Amino acid sequence: MIRTPLRPLARVLEARRKGENPDAIERENIRLRHEQMQDRARHRAESRLLVLGLFFLCAFVVIGGRMALVASSEPTEPRAQAPGAQIATQRADIVDRNGNILATNFETHALYAQPHQMIDPAGAAEKLAEIFPDLDRERLNRQFTGNRKFVWVKRTISPEQKQAVHDLGEPGLLFGPREMRLYPNGRLAAHVLGGASFGKEGVSAAEVIGVAGVEKQFDKFLRDPANGGKPLELSLHLTIQAAAERVLWGGMKLMNAKGATSILMDVHTGEVISVVSLPDFDPNDRPRPPTEGEPADSPLFNRAVQGVYELGSTHKIFAAAQAIELGLVNAETIIDTSGPMRVGGFTIGEFRNKNYGKLSVADIIVHSSNRGTGRLAMQIGGARQKSFLHDLGMLDPTPFEIVEANGGQPLYPERWGELSTVTISYGHGLSTTPMHLAAGYAAIANGGHYVSPTILKQEGPQYGPRVMSRETAKASQVILRKVVTDGTASFARVPGYPVGGKTGTADKPKPRGGGYYEDKVIATFASFFPASNPKYVLVVTLDEPVETSGDKPRRTAGWTAVPIAAEMIARIAPLLGIRPEVEPRPVTGITLTSN
Repeated sequence: MIRTPLRPLARVLEARRKGENPDAIERENIRLRHEQMQDRARHRAESRLLVLGLFFLCAFVVIGGRMALVASSEPTEPRAQAPGAQIATQRADIVDRNGNILATNFETHALYAQPHQMIDPAGAAEKLAEIFPDLDRERLNRQFTGNRKFVWVKRTISPEQKQAVHDLGEPGLLFGPREMRLYPNGRLAAHVLGGASFGKEGVSAAEVIGVAGVEKQFDKFLRDPANGGKPLELSLHLTIQAAAERVLWGGMKLMNAKGATSILMDVHTGEVISVVSLPDFDPNDRPRPPTEGEPADSPLFNRAVQGVYELGSTHKIFAAAQAIELGLVNAETIIDTSGPMRVGGFTIGEFRNKNYGKLSVADIIVHSSNRGTGRLAMQIGGARQKSFLHDLGMLDPTPFEIVEANGGQPLYPERWGELSTVTISYGHGLSTTPMHLAAGYAAIANGGHYVSPTILKQEGPQYGPRVMSRETAKASQVILRKVVTDGTASFARVPGYPVGGKTGTADKPKPRGGGYYEDKVIATFASFFPASNPKYVLVVTLDEPVETSGDKPRRTAGWTAVPIAAEMIARIAPLLGIRPEVEPRPVTGITLTSN
């Protein structure tokens, strides 16, 4: 800063020359300097006041915003937070093919106690036992009066239970926020969804993890924040699933069966539109796995993908289709099914010791002849039969995307000899799941392509490798349609919806000691519809059915599984958007006469 002198020499000399007082110059300069100093001081003060005012304004906005946030949020108990890994609570929804919610998250609370802060531990234990009848009052009392500083009381509680605990006024009882998995449809599609539980837990958060079904199969996807909450879209149709479960449950009770399963599958995409396993459970309250008894008796057992059964005569069409594909026969080729027939020292008989004589290949399937199918298998040979069944996916676990499907390993003989070739041709000696059977029939219904059964929604056909020609598939469809019109599946006639399919009744093996029960069977009906242009495969399997409306108990699939499948098709075909059709009938012969 340049400082101006108070008595500049030039101005003093000029004033003396004019006869003026030089001191007046000094006084004027002093006055101007004081005014400049005052102006600078005022500017500094004003700037400081402005900054201070802005500071107070910002502080007021921040404090006011925080007060508004606190006022609009739910009050929570202050608690110390221990350092550690953050618990991920985010989990995506699961929806059906139409976007209907199958599984979602629900905000609730957990209840825990800090006994050292409790006023009346014994009284609190008694009152909590009244609010939660499943809790042990004596155990709570021991936990509250001991040396423990933290006690979990309930992992999840309802809003009503929270209010009841809050009304106790006990400062040592505290709540922690929770997100639990909710299945709003209850038991519907329970075996597909599986269930979820808590993983890592803290007082302020809990990690939800899948424990079975698609919840476990796609656990990583459902928990991945990178998906932005995108739901997992399944191939299931909620309405059709509900209809199928209702029909199958009623049929299971009517046929006095101990268990049942049904599978509805799109033959072109492999999408499983409905899959039911009974008995079932509520995934909102998933039961514990059994520790004794047979696993198949547990409601957690998924018969559609875990039930490995000999599915009987439903497999006969595969032998006929392969023989036609290899050019060994056609549908009208005559095969002698007369007995006796001995293979490997064993006699091959017919149901109820029937003797059908000479039958066409089509009639072998219509009448379900064991010897006829066995003679076809002997022409095919064991190596080619095994290769064909492998191409149909019958020798490996099904690729259906739920964790339980990995346990459905088909059972077949290590040494695939001549006897095995014959018995496997009519569904004995090879044990598969109903899901395997659905995929096999889908290959026949779609024109010869293998399709993988899937629980995920697909866009357009998902054909796999060709396992038979279109001509062979069409010939097989005609034969299976004839089974319904002229054979063992006559109860599958559904007005407006022509059905093709095959029955299968297999003696149930004993779980221990080998051999088969004499009065317990696995009854199955594998079908496709509409027969004129197949779009869907339906498999219905009953465990130990007994139809008792007649003089004698009847257990065969034609009397048990077929009526249930027919009722199910009648219910769900309109829901699938399939218009009923009128099948053409032969024109009645007319003879013209004249008077």
